Amino acid sequence: MILLAATEGVARFGSVFIVAAVVLFLIILFTMVPIGLWVTAYFSGVKVGIGELIGMKLRRVRPGRIINPMIKATKAGLNLKLNEMEAHYLAGGNVNTLVDALIAAQRANIDLEFERAAAIDLAGRNVLEAVRVSVNPKVIETPNIAAVSKNGIEVIVKARVTVRANIDRLVGGAGEETIIARVGEGIVTTVGSSNMHKDVLENPDSISKTVLGKGLDSGTAFEILSIDIADVDVGRNIGAQLQTDQAEADMRIAQAKAEERRAMAVAKEQEMRAEVQEKRALVVENEAQVPLALADALRSGNLGVLDQYKLSNIKADTDMRNSIGKAKDEE
Repeated sequence: MILLAATEGVARFGSVFIVAAVVLFLIILFTMVPIGLWVTAYFSGVKVGIGELIGMKLRRVRPGRIINPMIKATKAGLNLKLNEMEAHYLAGGNVNTLVDALIAAQRANIDLEFERAAAIDLAGRNVLEAVRVSVNPKVIETPNIAAVSKNGIEVIVKARVTVRANIDRLVGGAGEETIIARVGEGIVTTVGSSNMHKDVLENPDSISKTVLGKGLDSGTAFEILSIDIADVDVGRNIGAQLQTDQAEADMRIAQAKAEERRAMAVAKEQEMRAEVQEKRALVVENEAQVPLALADALRSGNLGVLDQYKLSNIKADTDMRNSIGKAKDEE
């Protein structure tokens, strides 16, 4: 009895172990192999093996990102290779957008190969948007561009540029910013070469013809179809403003020169006053020596009292005459 019970226990444990192993195997199988995706691919005509799906998992590639676009491409009649799409995914490309662009190009009869589309996508451009712009041209609106004609009047122009994507030049070609800059340069050149601003206002189509003739789409990813002038306005009188600014500058220069001359004259006057004061001080000093000289002459006998009396009269007469002269000057 004990042996029979032990045998039954081992059998039950074996059954449980087998069931657990089967469950574990199924869990690993469904985790590593997307069975549902494989079934969908099989019935959609995409030939992919379970081993390839497991390989994608091991390469850290989400199979759905490859298989679903592959199904879409197969249904559209495109002959794409699974390895190429996986390589594009690993390189950082957008496989789904790439396939959509190839389908759109096929429907529009545009010759677009997988390698070129992949290069455009890896270059950072939206390849699907490029195909759409190639089929349906895009309108680029420039900002207000100010230019000055020869008579000094400012003209403000806004243009609309109709462009079509050039698939062959998408890789390495300049973008919309270059188109806008070149159109702006052409507008400035055309307005600047006009003698009168009225010529531009009367014939705005002259701007379009001149700009189109310059081949502005060279080296860009677009082909310019037309340039339409949306708005033309008259701005400031730049010529008159420049003349006014020049006159103000000349006036400031003249004022500075006049101030310089005035400062020099003031300095000269102060210098002359200093010289006069210096001479007056010398005269006062010399006059102070006269009484001392007279006293010395009297003591030495070289000057008598009568001579002193005559000198006093002469000095008094001189002072009187100076007083009379100052009074007349004041009158």
